[in-house]
Amino acid sequence: MEKINLNKFIADNSSYSRRQTEDLIRKGLVKINGKTAELGQKIKSQDEVEVNGEKIRTDVKKVYIKLNKPVGYVCSNRIFKEEKNIFSLVDIDEKLFSIGRLDKDSCGLIILTNDGDLTYKLTHPKFEHQKTYLVILKKDFRLKNNNFPRELEDKFRKGVDIGEKTLAKVKEIVFLSENDIKIVLAEGKKRQIREMFKIFNLRIERLQRINFAGVGLGALKEGEWEYLSQDEVRKLNKI
Repeated sequence: MEKINLNKFIADNSSYSRRQTEDLIRKGLVKINGKTAELGQKIKSQDEVEVNGEKIRTDVKKVYIKLNKPVGYVCSNRIFKEEKNIFSLVDIDEKLFSIGRLDKDSCGLIILTNDGDLTYKLTHPKFEHQKTYLVILKKDFRLKNNNFPRELEDKFRKGVDIGEKTLAKVKEIVFLSENDIKIVLAEGKKRQIREMFKIFNLRIERLQRINFAGVGLGALKEGEWEYLSQDEVRKLNKI
């Protein structure tokens, strides 16, 4: 009987990535037929696997969703009574995880899934997937200096220090008008866009993500969600 790599089995049948699975095995949180698992171990199809005391099911269908997150909602699997959470907007039974978090004051495209391997591909910096944002600056900060947009673009491309280990950079910046700007990132530092503009005393009125790794927001209204098409799922898996 053919055996399966334990970490692949867990990643294929849960929201854990292979890397997360390895960490769980090292911590002794994975069991096979009641016994603590070891790194590199293989299993048979009839073996019972538990992670954190929860049995891994092989009949769980992979789910891929895109959501238009409204302002005021947090992207977290931890639920707090005083906070509005994006998972309250999605009425399905499967346990999902958000990919590409947005801060509470931002809105736009969020991808939700229970696919552990895809989650790893879309969140690890080495893959450099691109994300597109629309930024509206506060009107009292109009870019009246004709040279400033060019200077800002140059500095944003070369990188600015926002207190992280490496400089924060943009892949592309396009001025749509005095206050409207399109930003493309290939990285994802904490509150990166807000912190980059803050360095130049520019305040953001609205920050919306419209594309994530080739998947667009489409016609979804704020608070609405839909399943990804087969083409969109294939596009993400090609990363």
